[in-house]
Amino acid sequence: MKTPINIAVTGAAGQISYSLLFRLSAGLLLGPEQLINLHLLEVTAAMPVLNGVLMELKDCANPLLNKVVITDDPMVAFKDVDYAFLVGARPRGPGMERKDLLQVNAEIFAVQGKALNAVANREVKVLVTGNPANTNALIAIKNAPDLKPENFSSMSRLDHNRAISYLAEKCGVLCKDVKNMSVWGNHSATQYPDLHHAKVKGQDALALVDNNWIVDDFIPAVQQRGSEVIKARGQSSAASAANAAIDQMKSWAFGTEEGDWVSMGVMSDGSYGIESGLVYSYPVTVNNGEVRIVQGLDTNDFSLERMRISETELKAERDDAKHLI
Repeated sequence: MKTPINIAVTGAAGQISYSLLFRLSAGLLLGPEQLINLHLLEVTAAMPVLNGVLMELKDCANPLLNKVVITDDPMVAFKDVDYAFLVGARPRGPGMERKDLLQVNAEIFAVQGKALNAVANREVKVLVTGNPANTNALIAIKNAPDLKPENFSSMSRLDHNRAISYLAEKCGVLCKDVKNMSVWGNHSATQYPDLHHAKVKGQDALALVDNNWIVDDFIPAVQQRGSEVIKARGQSSAASAANAAIDQMKSWAFGTEEGDWVSMGVMSDGSYGIESGLVYSYPVTVNNGEVRIVQGLDTNDFSLERMRISETELKAERDDAKHLI
């Protein structure tokens, strides 16, 4: 067994974390030979519930789980962590707007950014899933000036996975047969799932589906999937979000497949005309932990218009949170 690696999870008594923690302790992120220490952060009022989660983790008797720390102090939770899943945030409920979430959740990520800056491993990989994820990631970045912006990413993999699944179902293939899916922009209903470069068993996706299906069915279905889950369950996505968080962190840690890419929320460098300094979802490749935005993709007017809509929303969110940036 290898030296234990420290993984922090915030909101550890919540829905997403309940699906996430047992997958992490089973080795689904780092493999079957890597011991892990879990650092679990919760608000003080939720600590009794977190104690129950701790009991269940122990009762699994998982051989990869070396140690579990539970705390309501981010300075303890983030001490020397190598990976951090910032899950803890109030989830969106029926009738809630993203602006409501930003007002409730932004302060959390300012505090956590400061704590990460003070005590985390300097090469820590921080994945923000708590919504609004892109802007919360930006807030954390701005409050962690001693860490590189490249240490942070926001959730896009859930949207990416949803888009792959929807296209695969339409084409009657397995999800593994779909490559080069792209999701641009915000982790919100303005995101742009883009099929212009997607491949299905090596064929151009655009040759297999008609434009009306893309515009009237595919794009809005992926954009609104989160809301549809809330309508059906009465709660936001949990198991699929946990699965996507592991997928995204795994791609970040171990790299993307040759000839394929994934979607990640990263700090914009101005690529494709998107304003620098926003945390924006791009198609990216990863090699040895280095995330690179895929360059040179053709973007027609249809795509550019939708990419700009999401950019505009992200600018507005950034401006609403400017007191924390």
